[in-house]
Amino acid sequence: MKTDAAAFRLEDYRAPAFTIDTVDLNFVLAPKATRVTAKLAIRPNTDEAAEGKLELIGDETVLKGLKLDGASVPADQYSATPDLLTLHRVPNAPFTLEIETEVDADANTKLMGLYRSNGTYCTQCEAEGFRRITYFLDRPDVLAVYTTRIEAAKLDAPILLANGNPVESGDIPGTGRHFAVWHDPFPKPSYLFAMVAGDLGVITASFRTMSGRDVELRIYCEHGKEARCAYAMDALKRSMKWDEDVFGLEYDLDIFVIVAVSDFNMGAMENKGLNIFNDKYVLADPDTATDADYANVEGVIAHEYFHNWTGNRITCRDWFQLCLKEGLTVFRDQEFSSDMRSRAVKRIADVRTLQARQFPEDGGPLAHPVRPEIYHEISNFYTPTVYEKGAEVVRMLKTILGPDDFRKGMDLYFERHDGEAATVEDFLASFADAAGVDLAQFHLWYSQAGTPQIVAKGEYDADARTYRLSLTQSVPPTPGQTLKRPMHTPIRFGLMGPNGEDLGYETVSGGRVENDVIHLTEASQTLTFEGVGARPVPSLLRGFSAPVRLAIDISTADLLFQVRADNDAFNRWQAAQTLAMRNLIAGTAAQAKGSAPSVEPALIEALGDVLDNDLLEPAFRAQVLQLPSEADIARELRHDVDPDAIAAARRALRLAIATGLQDRLQPRYAALSEDVGTYSPDAGSAGRRALRNTVLDLMVATRSQDAVAQALRHFETANNMTDRLAAVGILSQAALPERRAVLKAFHDRYADDALVLDKWLMLEATVPSSETLERVQSLLRHPSYSANNPNRIRALVGSFAGANQTQFNRVDGAGYEFLADFALDLDKRNPQTTSRLLVSFRSWRALEPIRRGHAEAALRRIARADNLSPDTRDIVTRTLA
Repeated sequence: MKTDAAAFRLEDYRAPAFTIDTVDLNFVLAPKATRVTAKLAIRPNTDEAAEGKLELIGDETVLKGLKLDGASVPADQYSATPDLLTLHRVPNAPFTLEIETEVDADANTKLMGLYRSNGTYCTQCEAEGFRRITYFLDRPDVLAVYTTRIEAAKLDAPILLANGNPVESGDIPGTGRHFAVWHDPFPKPSYLFAMVAGDLGVITASFRTMSGRDVELRIYCEHGKEARCAYAMDALKRSMKWDEDVFGLEYDLDIFVIVAVSDFNMGAMENKGLNIFNDKYVLADPDTATDADYANVEGVIAHEYFHNWTGNRITCRDWFQLCLKEGLTVFRDQEFSSDMRSRAVKRIADVRTLQARQFPEDGGPLAHPVRPEIYHEISNFYTPTVYEKGAEVVRMLKTILGPDDFRKGMDLYFERHDGEAATVEDFLASFADAAGVDLAQFHLWYSQAGTPQIVAKGEYDADARTYRLSLTQSVPPTPGQTLKRPMHTPIRFGLMGPNGEDLGYETVSGGRVENDVIHLTEASQTLTFEGVGARPVPSLLRGFSAPVRLAIDISTADLLFQVRADNDAFNRWQAAQTLAMRNLIAGTAAQAKGSAPSVEPALIEALGDVLDNDLLEPAFRAQVLQLPSEADIARELRHDVDPDAIAAARRALRLAIATGLQDRLQPRYAALSEDVGTYSPDAGSAGRRALRNTVLDLMVATRSQDAVAQALRHFETANNMTDRLAAVGILSQAALPERRAVLKAFHDRYADDALVLDKWLMLEATVPSSETLERVQSLLRHPSYSANNPNRIRALVGSFAGANQTQFNRVDGAGYEFLADFALDLDKRNPQTTSRLLVSFRSWRALEPIRRGHAEAALRRIARADNLSPDTRDIVTRTLA
């Protein structure tokens, strides 16, 4: 597949020349010198294999021994480098290859392959980590049955875990060591291999499947933190039940294990039967976890469990198909969380994430299709486009087909491809065949990058009782793709009448409309609705039925009407966001010219009506009251972005809203405070806390002493992390002097809890103050910070670069210089984390000229560095292109 030293291309895919049927692994664990013996049952797979040469991939791999069919391989019959093992001639028939390697787990700061986290041995093999353990055909389409034997000092590692079911265990007499053997009967690619060994605490439970089998459930963590795993266990059992009820999918092994570790590049990993998690997505209790943390634990637990079928039982043919497991499984975890919580609020939260993370990627130099056609480093394609946009594509498929045909397509997909490495074409063919539809045009969503723009304009003829809706779609040019074709875009809609009800119509012409969905398939379409009894207010893209930018010719009055009356919760929220964004863009322009921005009074009144409407969910009201972020505003401006002007405009609008609603805010805060009792993470309780904290944030926007005092009391009297963190965050984001005392108190209270200290580091890094960069630099030397832990790095440096718009984008360029220096140092130890930090530069070309020049200079300095990792060089090169 690799066409040169730099690029992999989808069009160059070739099936592997050899197949590996079974893998027998033996780990003899030692911190500095773990011995790994891999016994591979290999057979030729193609005519190419008849040439007799076998190449296995490594990565800093140390070869210690090599046997072919039980006999040592002479030195002149193979060659080995840290990156490649070549056997010059192998049998043109099934054979066994035994490879012995040595791994220094303690020195592995890349956290890929086998490494140690706080004394615990663990592995991370996705995407290309297995080759750091042993030489292998390390690609997703090589599926084998694995048996793993682990041997370790019993005192150091009493727990020995691997994929599959436990087979055998025991002591090794006279050595102080013991062993365990695990067997996974389901063929899997090497990226799904996992092994864990250490001294860990555990909680256990069981789950009875729909066929009556009892599955043992275990969650391992550091000793003393077992009680904080209870919510994760509850979420796991609910996930297993939901997957049976909604998709008919039953778990297939006798045991399911989760291990929480503190050093992890990713969020979690779905290794077959043995999920390894970043502990931030497992551990939760009221004193240390926020409502958002509880929701994340629930969602990530579900996501990794759902991978058992969408990713493990059916895996990817190649890494270009990554969306086939990740986008599909994100869709599944979103649906699960929607069923567990408020569907409307969950949808708004997911779209906020999509617009904040994926839209900027789609609009910048790192844009790529949901299924890319070329990559240089696959680790850099675990992106919002693959995950979040990939999920939106699956959601559109369900909207287009309807729930019944969508379920039939999923069933057919599992029936056809269980145990296989599949492609996007295989996935879509299952739905096309199950529903009897042509999805060729829909396929463009997988192959075309960029966020489509939909322009809508409506016109009502009262005499003829007709409503004409004109729609045009276009996809902007993106790197490597200049010409784009119209896509099949489902637009869910309603035509709102004077009382907020959806108006009926007799007929519609000019396009396909089914079940309140417009199927936009042409570059331009005009639909005529006959028999419309009153002038409608169009409510388009309900539920955000497609990941597009919608530009609609709609008046302020009609948007205000939507805020108050739209029966689609998402569009009700979106109308408020649109009104606020109009004010913010105008305010930013005014700030840039040195004039005072004006604020639409009707917007403030509409927000007040939402605040006081007790028929609406508190969590929904909290979402409506939250203004678009500074990054959201920058995304809408697209060029000559001045972060200082944006921040000033946003502060001005918040102040205007807070001032306009001040007579309502304190009574609402007081009423919500009456409900505070024993903490519960349920959606209703979380929603009330969200609204209360949002109200407090608006109160503090006035910077009045009474409001600041209320925020301090909120902090001091909080009985849970959600409220405590909210108070610190409100004071910090307002850059009030009082923040220093509460930040210190917060740190001192949680000085021994690394996950909570991540929250403290994030708070410190996101203060919008000219002092913050110096503070971040000093915190790099703080005892609570660790230079080798990805969670600490993301919390401090990632938050500064990714969330502090004014201070990272300082007009003197100091923020960019800081990140460049930090990245060049970190790249030597952890390239994956480095490359992901540098994504913060993705929108540099949209900045005003002075900042743009500083950002480019920082990027070019990184690009000139010697010995830059491939991961980092790939991101920097594409960002500068």
